[in-house]
Amino acid sequence: MTTLVLFGSFAILLIISVPIGIALGLSTLITLFFSGSIPINFLMKEMVTSVDSFPLMAVPFFILAGEIMGKGGISERLFNFANALVGNKTGGFAMATIVTCMFFAAISGSGPATVAAIGGIMIPAMVRQGYDKKFATATVAAAGSIGVIIPPSIPMVIYGVVGGASIGDMFIAGIIPGLLVGLSLMVWAYVHSRKHNYKGSEQKTSLANIGKTFWEAKWALVIPVIILGGIYGGIFTPTEAAVIAVVYGIIAGLLLYRELSFKDMPKLLADAALTTATVLIIVGSATAFGRLLTVEQIPTQVANLLLSISDSHIVIILLITVLLLIVGCFMDTLAAIIILTPILLPIAVDIGYDPIHFGIIMVVNLAIGFITPPLGVNLFVGSGISGLSIEQLSKAIVPYFLAMLFSLLMITFIPQLSLWLISFGN
Repeated sequence: MTTLVLFGSFAILLIISVPIGIALGLSTLITLFFSGSIPINFLMKEMVTSVDSFPLMAVPFFILAGEIMGKGGISERLFNFANALVGNKTGGFAMATIVTCMFFAAISGSGPATVAAIGGIMIPAMVRQGYDKKFATATVAAAGSIGVIIPPSIPMVIYGVVGGASIGDMFIAGIIPGLLVGLSLMVWAYVHSRKHNYKGSEQKTSLANIGKTFWEAKWALVIPVIILGGIYGGIFTPTEAAVIAVVYGIIAGLLLYRELSFKDMPKLLADAALTTATVLIIVGSATAFGRLLTVEQIPTQVANLLLSISDSHIVIILLITVLLLIVGCFMDTLAAIIILTPILLPIAVDIGYDPIHFGIIMVVNLAIGFITPPLGVNLFVGSGISGLSIEQLSKAIVPYFLAMLFSLLMITFIPQLSLWLISFGN
């Protein structure tokens, strides 16, 4: 009955549109009242201790770095460089948009932030070039999902904290999967553009133009090198890397690109603080929810159920994949990682999956949730930019969903896509 109350109250709260962080906390509180065997202060203790973590301090700093770099002139320069690389091909603007999102993903660590930063520039530009608005918006929404796959990634930080995995290794492991997802999206963009005769820019690809746009974007492109190089070289921790990203973003925006001013900083800090507060409320309440699940021995029950269905490792990992895809439709990515990692990670390890590899599988699975209704956050951001309805975007996003699903299956069944780069450091 306790389990029924926990999940039943949570489902009801979601149905009546209570925010995910509040719903998790309230359902935990309701269950504590119902059971009577656990003190009410359990919720408060878990919420406080869950955010009392040095690695978790990376989250607010990466959020702030994303805000600063999104408004510091970086997005446009990244697009100019991407456009010089692929812009003159069939569907060049769509492919350049995807490449730009991949570049920006290596800066922001957030899917919605990537859509907001790139979509505001690229959706109107693609429409002016004759692209269908639904296709243009779906392209940005899908490519924005790469924001949590290519490092730095906020969900990878959370997985590392909850699952006890190396955050640095998670970051390195996400590089090839992120590139694979981006390439899959570009293939569909090219096929669709060729079918509808969407031309690229008239500017020819030339080493001179690539060199010129690369030089203009150099201060943006060096950020991932600093972050990943510093972490993997043992110079600083992921948390320290996040602080360095903030300092570098301020220097780039104020002094190098000069598109930020000191009067912009209060709003940037306020926006970052609001996003951070939302994230940490979700982290705290989801941790309490997950701990209550552990007390009720639900992880053990789920593990026994999955392992009793089949002896096949392939069947079990496919069941986990389906579960994660469904959860991604209804639950915030960070909450899902906090709640499900203690349940699913032991099962994955038991059937032979490396914890880092499984972490990438989880992140890519839940990244797809950014474009699947009803909770597809990237769809809502794209809708706000383009003015299209969620229903229109949900139909337009289907081919991109299938492309991401194909990439997910490759990542799931070819471990070296995630683990190959890590092997060089070991």
